Order: sequence, then structure tokens, then C-alpha cells
Amino acid sequence: MKNSRLRAMVKLAMLVALLAIFCFTPLGFLKIGIVEITFNMIPIIIGAIIIGPAAGAFLGALFGAASFWQCFGQSTFGTLLFGVNPFYTVIICFVPRILAGLLPGLVFRAMTRKKDNIAAYFVSAAVGSLTNTVLFVGGFCLLFRDTMLGMAGDQGISPLAFIATAFLLNATVELVANTTIAAGVSKAVAKVEASKPKEYTE
Repeated sequence: MKNSRLRAMVKLAMLVALLAIFCFTPLGFLKIGIVEITFNMIPIIIGAIIIGPAAGAFLGALFGAASFWQCFGQSTFGTLLFGVNPFYTVIICFVPRILAGLLPGLVFRAMTRKKDNIAAYFVSAAVGSLTNTVLFVGGFCLLFRDTMLGMAGDQGISPLAFIATAFLLNATVELVANTTIAAGVSKAVAKVEASKPKEYTE
């Protein structure tokens, strides 16, 4: 039991370090026009699958904290949102990321309750990616409607086209990248863990 907890803590520490690299370097973001695509969900989803829902939620909260920190002059978009409404900014920084870490872990546990299967890894990873995208983009459009309309006007496109571009581009790129990488890495880790001899503890 102690060894199992220690391994979980080591894995979590490694994922925290990876998440920090993604959050504070260009490796975690891809900017395409008006859209900013994030790959920070990858270590969060991996943590949710290989450690559990609580670990996923914890990593998601760290991602939310990093996003909120960037609202203080580190990100033009984040600074804009914080200037419009600090409370709503906290909501869209934390809620989507925490749920996007919690839900994949719960889905994975439910799908592997009786037997480990490859589909569980991909479905869980897809749930995490879509949860983050849908809640973040949806929260922005709902809570910052006037800001969204203003940004659409600045780009010379209709609000509907702005939402479609932000959502579809985000959802597609993040879904493919997050699902493929997170599911593949998680399955590989699980395979390595399964190949190790069982340890006896007092």
C-alpha cells in the first residue's frame, strides 16, 4: 500500500512538472488567428486516467491557477477578461479545467470496473478534452457576451462565425491531439505497470 501511494505521488509530481512546462512555455499553446489552442490538458487527462479523478481535478485546478495568473498582464486575452469581470474570469479559468480533470477519471473507472479495455482510454481522454473546450468556449460566450461581440466585430465577422471558428477549431485540434497523446501514454503506462511483479506489503 505504501509503495503504491509513493508511486502515485511520483507520477503526480512528474505530471505537475510537465504541466508547468506546458503552462509557462510556448509548448502548451498554439495560436491560430483569433483562437488559442491549448495542449495543457494532456498531462491532466493522463493523471486522471493513471492515478484517478482526484489527481485529475487537482491538476486541472493547477492549470486553472496558471491561467488565472496569466490574467495579470501575462496574457492579452486573460487581462482583457479580468478587466471586464474578475469573478467571471475566475469561473472560466477554474471550473472547466477542474471538471475536465475530474470527469475523465470517473469515466475511465466506470469503463474499466470489470475489465481493462483500450476504448476506455480514448473515450476518457475525449471526454476530458471536450469538457474543457465546451465549458471554456461556452462560458466565454455566455459570461462575456459583449466582449465576444466586440471581438467578432474587430475581426469583421459575425458573432455566429466567431463562435463557430473558436469552438470548431478548438474542439477539433485539441480533441485529436489530447485524445491521441493522452490515451496512448496512459495505456503505455498501464501496460508497464501490469508487467511488473506484484509486491507484497505488510
